Amino acid sequence: MHPLAAFYRGKRVLVTGHTGFQGGWLAAWLKLLGAIVSGYALPPATRPNFFDATLLDRGMTSIFGDIRDRNTLANTFAELQPEIVIHNAAQSLAPKSYSEPVETFATNVMGTVHVLEEARLTKSVRAVVIATSDLCYENRDWFWGHREADPLGGHDPYSASKACAELAASAFIRAFFQETKTAVATARTGNVIGGGDWADDRLIPDIVRAIISETQITIRNGAAVHAWQHVLEPVGAYLLLAQRLYESGQPYSGPWNFGHTDDSVKTVRGVAESFIKHWGTGEISSSSEDSTGQKAVRLYTKKARMQLGWTPVLDFEETVAWTADWYRAFHADPASAWRTTEDQIDRYMRSAASPLPSMNSPH
Repeated sequence: MHPLAAFYRGKRVLVTGHTGFQGGWLAAWLKLLGAIVSGYALPPATRPNFFDATLLDRGMTSIFGDIRDRNTLANTFAELQPEIVIHNAAQSLAPKSYSEPVETFATNVMGTVHVLEEARLTKSVRAVVIATSDLCYENRDWFWGHREADPLGGHDPYSASKACAELAASAFIRAFFQETKTAVATARTGNVIGGGDWADDRLIPDIVRAIISETQITIRNGAAVHAWQHVLEPVGAYLLLAQRLYESGQPYSGPWNFGHTDDSVKTVRGVAESFIKHWGTGEISSSSEDSTGQKAVRLYTKKARMQLGWTPVLDFEETVAWTADWYRAFHADPASAWRTTEDQIDRYMRSAASPLPSMNSPH
């Protein structure tokens, strides 16, 4: 049995944001590991979406609620009595943070505070992972990677809200959790891609929509450079970190970087060209080459490598290929979404560690 399956089987795990892209992959993986999975999130924000496409609510408890609604969240904690909480609910779109800054701060800061407070008040909780972002750092366009102790900041409402969430988590750890059986950590990750994301103003969903509608692809800021990683990289990191928090407690609390492979810092246009290559069709009609703004945030991940034994599994071309494979399979047969998701999780686990025996699908 794979070590993650051995640990998570029968564990009560609450995932916030399970109707979103990253949270959906996390809930799917936990179901395959045999965990008792619950989710708390707003209804899916797009049509189509990963949650509906994979019939994710089968075999788990799915609760629609707003992370800003503390009373409903408190009732959820009281009813479910989770042992592990992985907080993934967020306003995750940087462009939207300019049009809706108040909602962004309310969701990303007070939503995090609400989760931390309910974890503090719920005796069953042993481990809490707060997913944030590499953009929580004060980005000074350094070539070298940011370390966990580097200054936090933010040049826009989204980035600043993630820095504030980090500060809130740090305050709760120091004020409330140091002498308890509950251990809390934050996880900082980069640009995430993978199958099942249909959000607006995101590169891969925009490319997929153009290919499927047989229109030319228009990309923005084609010369902008970012670090890209497959969704299973951070999700796997959350699972590993939560296990360590549960088993060993406070030594694993605090901030953690989970970065990309060295070859995955690419321009937006480079990602688009790679995706078209792997899909087998598509044409870029125009590309704004404006590269103004911040450079890619690089993460120094020695702490995760040395203390958790975590390293990225997929290189850049594999990341794009797996992403294209998922969407192409869904386009050919929408009923394939769960099978493709299960297959990619299984392949990832086989690549990351020892072979995983056949998993019983909750579907």
